[in-house]
Amino acid sequence: MKIHRINPEQRWSDATVFNGIAHFVEVPESDLSADIKGQTEQVLAQAEKNLAGIGSDKTRILSVTIYITDFANLPAMNEVWDAWFEPGTAPSRACVKVELADPEYLVEMAFVAAAGEAYQS
Repeated sequence: MKIHRINPEQRWSDATVFNGIAHFVEVPESDLSADIKGQTEQVLAQAEKNLAGIGSDKTRILSVTIYITDFANLPAMNEVWDAWFEPGTAPSRACVKVELADPEYLVEMAFVAAAGEAYQS
């Protein structure tokens, strides 16, 4: 089986797909001064673009690990999360309190999703 590395760089790839399953991580990139809602919206918008690039969409997300710097931000992050998913399509998830690589990041998410037909083998 082929491993598909999407936009590989020295340190990471935008996504890695093996056996039809994609793995990728998103961090806020456009406005680090945004609050948790704004950063979550950025992460989810980037995820949506990444999913489209592998012939998938948010209904095909299998699981997400959410890394958050302050559990006080969890209710606001959940508001954005809940609004993003259609009823009945939310994936399994874990939410972990961490210190992130960039102190301005409030949230980071690691996604696992079913890729489109072009990435099935």
